[in-house]
Amino acid sequence: MSNTYPTIHTVGLSGVLVTFAEALDDTANRAALAFRAAVDAQGWDWVHESATSLISAFFRTDLAQHSAASITEQLTDLLATRDWFAAPLPEGRKLWHIPAVFGGDLAPQLDEAAEAAGLSPQDAVAELTSTRMRVITIGFAPGQPYLGTLGEHWNIPRLGTLSPNIPRGALVAAVRQLCLFSNDTPTGWRHVGQTAFHTFRPTSETPFPLSPGDELLFHATTPADYNTIAANNADGAGGATWEALP
Repeated sequence: MSNTYPTIHTVGLSGVLVTFAEALDDTANRAALAFRAAVDAQGWDWVHESATSLISAFFRTDLAQHSAASITEQLTDLLATRDWFAAPLPEGRKLWHIPAVFGGDLAPQLDEAAEAAGLSPQDAVAELTSTRMRVITIGFAPGQPYLGTLGEHWNIPRLGTLSPNIPRGALVAAVRQLCLFSNDTPTGWRHVGQTAFHTFRPTSETPFPLSPGDELLFHATTPADYNTIAANNADGAGGATWEALP
């Protein structure tokens, strides 16, 4: 572990936050995912709910009912049991294969994003379809995953202005991450791909198909095939398949 991280802080009276880095990096995200799973496995009665962000794990509790000092001691002891930055990712993860259209009318900002990354559009698509992206956190909208991380050259800034209405299923890029939109929304990220994958399925037995730690691999498809998939998408899967990760 680093000399500075992880840190433990209370969040008002509603919980405790364990943070593994100052800024996003892969090892800190892995540590947050692994530590959350380890805390959940303890079955501590003070943990009402848990969640992860890019570099932190949050444990919701009632600090008016449970001692913050005692909780901090438990978390500190668990942190000391291993190097969480080298811990394996949680079990039960999936590798998703998701068809996506890149560029053209369905994803009109691919060329702009590729130029910002110093790539040709063809090379950009090659990287976006060969890089397994991990769900590093879910947030902003129900089931909406932030995926990371692309190479350093993809550390492209957000747009200076908002694109007014990017559709559900859009794949957008910024700051070495991809985001797969749950709903139509304005955004400052660049629209580089389009899928028919619904990340929020409120009538399904599994309304949130993705979990932190899952991995996604996008497969380039044609606009015609995308339109066929989108027209026959009652389950919201958008032509995606998945396999269990060891």
